Amino acid sequence: MNMSGNTIFITGGTSGIGRALAEQFHQAGNQVIISGRRKALLQEVTAANPGMDYVELDVTDPAQITAVAKDLITRYPKLNVVLNNAGTMPFDDPSKGEFDDEQLVTMVDTNLLGPARISAAFIEHLKTQPQAYLINNSSVLAFLPLANNALYSATKAAVHSYTLSQRFALRDSSVQVIEIAPPWVDTDLIYKSGDPRAMPLDAFIRETLAGLAEGNIEVLVQSIAPIRDNPGSNEHALINQFNQSLVDNPIPLQ
Repeated sequence: MNMSGNTIFITGGTSGIGRALAEQFHQAGNQVIISGRRKALLQEVTAANPGMDYVELDVTDPAQITAVAKDLITRYPKLNVVLNNAGTMPFDDPSKGEFDDEQLVTMVDTNLLGPARISAAFIEHLKTQPQAYLINNSSVLAFLPLANNALYSATKAAVHSYTLSQRFALRDSSVQVIEIAPPWVDTDLIYKSGDPRAMPLDAFIRETLAGLAEGNIEVLVQSIAPIRDNPGSNEHALINQFNQSLVDNPIPLQ
């Protein structure tokens, strides 16, 4: 992927991985537009990065997605990169009878239908660009599900699957489909804890940008390569080991 001279739209760009990628792309000489639901945070990020633009967007709202895409394509006719980063990660335990239907439907809308809807809203425009990139942010949990975030893990597995289909469907176009699969990164997606098991955000961003620059269609940091290679008929062994390790040494949430 060319790392400068692009016009890049990033969903969920006000914090964590989304903000860090937005700022690095901005500093590398790209026109960056971020989106999010909270205007104050959008203004804070763009004020700290003069020249960066923003749009308010709730990726669970199909009508708003259509309107925002139309507006951005009009204002930025050279837009050639769409990065689906927005996500939410509530806890859910499939062994219990408790089920927060509203919260979990919102998560599926955000994590899975959001990228599909965003892609559909921009894809015809991206096809008109000489070089375009559609980037989906999944997770290592697509390959190694976390039992206490069972539905979240399932949405990320679905994003991985959707990306594979999307890449094939666009094989004869100018649009390259890329997947970023982050490990546990120390951001505020759940709780910024400083846990030594979490990868520091700056280290993750460095490795991810290097992977994008190398032209990888699946961008993985080195530490999760063995996990990515794990799926198979015996994958349950590593999954059980991983989840038991978190039962024995839980993630600190306060």
